[in-house]
Amino acid sequence: MKNTIVFALSSSVGLAKDICKELGLELGKCEVKHFADGEILVELEESVRGKHVYFVQSTNKPVNSNLMEILIGIDACKRASAASITAIIPYFGYARQDRKAKPRQPITSKLVASLLERAGADRVVTVDLHATQIQGFFDIPADDITANGLIADYFKHKEGLGEIVVVSPDHGGAVRARNLANALGAPIAIIDKRRPKPNVAEAMNLIGDVDGKTAIIIDDMVDTAGTLTAGIKMLKDKGAKAVYASCSHGILSGPAIDRLKAAELAGFVCTNTIDQTENQKLYPEMTVLSMAPLLAGLIHAVEENSSLSEVLAHAFDD
Repeated sequence: MKNTIVFALSSSVGLAKDICKELGLELGKCEVKHFADGEILVELEESVRGKHVYFVQSTNKPVNSNLMEILIGIDACKRASAASITAIIPYFGYARQDRKAKPRQPITSKLVASLLERAGADRVVTVDLHATQIQGFFDIPADDITANGLIADYFKHKEGLGEIVVVSPDHGGAVRARNLANALGAPIAIIDKRRPKPNVAEAMNLIGDVDGKTAIIIDDMVDTAGTLTAGIKMLKDKGAKAVYASCSHGILSGPAIDRLKAAELAGFVCTNTIDQTENQKLYPEMTVLSMAPLLAGLIHAVEENSSLSEVLAHAFDD
């Protein structure tokens, strides 16, 4: 992979280093500068002419700053004659704005897709998009890989769980819960909830049986943990002996960590699509799984023109 360069921007330095370690590569040299007025400059410190470039950058908080960094980095590589540019965006910001839920609303995830294409990206890689249909917003190859296998592998090797049931926190996540349940050989349950306004969720009913079982909630993201707070309470009221919560993206905004601590979870599991270094200091009980092996496998598959499906399917073979 002598023609492959992996660059890290501000939000995903640790993940990019781990990916490079998996690939046996040195992390690409670049510098990101933020000026006093908010302008951003991304300077490449090595040649990319004729190279296959990969940027690793989640567009989490500060969303707009991180988004501009990857757009500017892509533009820099395009103007420096890179052979191809792949944007690896483990957490794709604005993914929740994927439709017009009300009149006169924007579809901002489509706007972000257009910006990435216009900047010069040849391929985009994401992890567990809020809605998989967002892949269709791109006119370039867009791979959305899932962390479900990683999470399933964790719970397969977790001792003392007893009889388990996988729980979806809403109807929209039923497919995700079913996939995890199939991997674990467990039944599923679904929490029926309503969301009166953004970041506010109210649990209403439970479809399924959790009495005397260990419940594992699976979601794509945990933001303020309002959904979890309502869901965990319902599961315990319905007789669950223990509740674990898992997600791909631990956004953990505002009161999230305090809510997770107060919920008395048996465990909280997320991946490092968003850097959790600071959150782990506040909530050391959380478990963070690394996406580096999966993303490194994807890069290797792309570079070798081999099947991505096979790489992902065999990533957790014993």
